[in-house]
Amino acid sequence: MLIQVVKSKIHRVKVTQADLNYIGSVTIDEDLMDAANIVEGERVQIVNINNGERIETYVIKGDRQTGTICLNGPAARRVAVGDVIIIIGYGFMDFEEAKSFKPSLVFPNEETNLID
Repeated sequence: MLIQVVKSKIHRVKVTQADLNYIGSVTIDEDLMDAANIVEGERVQIVNINNGERIETYVIKGDRQTGTICLNGPAARRVAVGDVIIIIGYGFMDFEEAKSFKPSLVFPNEETNLID
């Protein structure tokens, strides 16, 4: 049996941009993606701490060392620049494998969104 578990998490980053006129997705600083073991095109859940919204979208790469977190397209209506969010990636794995699996958890600087 396969179960879905947390694979990756970027905890408490600030939204730096919201671009309603983009076709969709979330743009994430590529350094954060690497640290969290998230790949471009991966489906993620965005949890907005400020308003409780939960959004599902996919990831596109942002420039390294910029701290970019940009919600694009319809998701831009669900956040405000400056909102604090959590980005969660999930993976499917065998039940037994899941018992010992350790997700990649990233806790960036809350002011800059960079990894200290």
